[in-house]
Amino acid sequence: MAATPSHLISTSISISIILLIFSSLMEFLVLASANPTSPALVLHSLPAMVLPLYLSTPNSSSRTSSNPRRLLQRSESLNRPNARMRLYDDLLRNGYYTTRLWIGTPPQRFALIVDTGSTVTYVPCASCEMCGRHQDPKFDPEESSTYKAVKCNIDCTCDSDKVNCIYERQYAEMSTSSGVLGEDLVSFGNQSELAPQRAVFGCENLETGDLYSQHADGIMGLGRGDLSVVDQLVDKGVISDSFSLCYGGMDIGGGSMVLGGFTTPSDMVFTHSNPVRSPYYNLDLKEIHIAGKRLSLNPSVFDGKHGTVLDSGTTYAYLPEAAFLAFKDGIMKELSSLKQIRGPDPNYNDICFSTDESEVSHPSDTFPTVDMVFGSGKKLTLSPENYLFRHSKVRGAYCLGVFQNGKDPTTLLGGILVRNTLVTYDRENSKIGFWKTNCSELWERLHESVSPPAMPPASGNKNSTPGVMPTLAPTGAPPYVLPGELQIGKITFDMSLNISYSDLKPHITELAEFIAQELEVNTSQLRVPNLNGLFQVHMLKFAANRNDSLISWAVFPADSTDSISNTTAAVIVARLAEHRLQFPVMFGSYELLGWRVEPKEERSWWQRSYVVVLSILGILVIALSVVGLWFLLRHRQRTVNPYKPVNAAVPEQELQPL
Repeated sequence: MAATPSHLISTSISISIILLIFSSLMEFLVLASANPTSPALVLHSLPAMVLPLYLSTPNSSSRTSSNPRRLLQRSESLNRPNARMRLYDDLLRNGYYTTRLWIGTPPQRFALIVDTGSTVTYVPCASCEMCGRHQDPKFDPEESSTYKAVKCNIDCTCDSDKVNCIYERQYAEMSTSSGVLGEDLVSFGNQSELAPQRAVFGCENLETGDLYSQHADGIMGLGRGDLSVVDQLVDKGVISDSFSLCYGGMDIGGGSMVLGGFTTPSDMVFTHSNPVRSPYYNLDLKEIHIAGKRLSLNPSVFDGKHGTVLDSGTTYAYLPEAAFLAFKDGIMKELSSLKQIRGPDPNYNDICFSTDESEVSHPSDTFPTVDMVFGSGKKLTLSPENYLFRHSKVRGAYCLGVFQNGKDPTTLLGGILVRNTLVTYDRENSKIGFWKTNCSELWERLHESVSPPAMPPASGNKNSTPGVMPTLAPTGAPPYVLPGELQIGKITFDMSLNISYSDLKPHITELAEFIAQELEVNTSQLRVPNLNGLFQVHMLKFAANRNDSLISWAVFPADSTDSISNTTAAVIVARLAEHRLQFPVMFGSYELLGWRVEPKEERSWWQRSYVVVLSILGILVIALSVVGLWFLLRHRQRTVNPYKPVNAAVPEQELQPL
């Protein structure tokens, strides 16, 4: 039946009211998403983390759509701050890289493994009796005035008393972590442009397996998930949806990390990363070339199960069976002239090669390059340090850091493949970028690559979220301006190394020499020209702090009459403060605790003139000694040959027969 005009008017009014209510609701959601202080915590069951050897099956389905709040923020992602952070430890020595986070008020420091396969950040709780002994003291919620427990709600797993939210994680190597969820202020260090932010993290009540025995305190989750540090900061609107990692090269630990966006180099190689394909960061890998020769593989071999996954928490690379056999054969054909030897660990069937000892520091002269070709046709060239590790028992020998991933069809690429490579996880544009560089000099090289900064391109070939450029290390005069024109007599600094006192003590002299070399000064045994004269490095104090070693050092001129210029002192302080000292792996990684510049002491008249006075006194003593010796010799001569008159009587002497 046809509607009457009054019915039409009533229907129109009803539709208008519904549209108005819907519009108001949407406006409220937009405003709420744009407000960084609006609390919006959604807790879900998240995938398990990936650690070396195998991928574990997620305990929930991955997201099928992007976060709508994040879609609303994309247009505002420019000019946001980032958190520039340093990486510590070494991939092969420790099996991971760590960074430092400060949690609570006042801040409590923690060394956390950076892991792109984990979706939760957690530290040991002070009440945990089943937690191992780690690098730092456990987190004490009662000591933080800003800590709040996350109360039980419909979006999280609750404890047995239905009071607090909890988390549980089980990993591929069968280690586990569980505890309660809390919220507190998280700080990112003094190099960060990003102010401390409130974030949800796990406070552990139980650890087993490797998590119990590891030196690091816990995990910093950088994966895809609502509890991930990156997701929480992006949802607050304080950083753009991106982060970057840069691992140090062979024999060089440490590196850098950035939470948020920055201007990426123009020659960075990007590949698509599909967030729906798997809960992990995957790559569109199609081919592998060895010494320019393509391996005879179907591209689908790299797309099994979870596809090709890039995981910072994994040490080595693990290929599906067919891909591994082809890779191994390709490498061995190129190295047929080298002698194959047994690996350092008899429990593993490592593939190792012995080289001439003269080539020990230049493996690129002997081993071939490897190219990874992506779906876009672009390729990432890997140097030998990206697929080899040094043999720990045979000098000049190297072993293959690529293994078969059991019967798992997933291609798992660990940190070894991206050593000395800046990796940008551009989650906003669903792509991952690679840029070969020296990660120990990242900020200088990055500055050279992007300066002067170009305008964001219109095409989609580059990152459309430049964000804010990180604070750059100095390329000329350092930013550490010292007051006035001081005559500096000594620079002292305190450092903490994550190596035990007993292990470090026998090598303390070697460490002093390495510090001298890194600071471009010299020890008392090594005298070489420096920026401004000759200097020495001496140890002042040496003490143990749990599993770490605390050392105080002093840098001062070798000649007590000299001083250190402001420019030279600022350069030395810059190298220390920016953690540009690179030590051998045996010394672990260091953290600067503080530094002091002490002016040259004013010397008294005697201190200024004692050399001259002593010289004059020495000359006088020598002169008096010579005069005294001359008189003594003269006196002896007169005694032996006395003068007698010609007619003087002389005693008769008896003649002796011949």
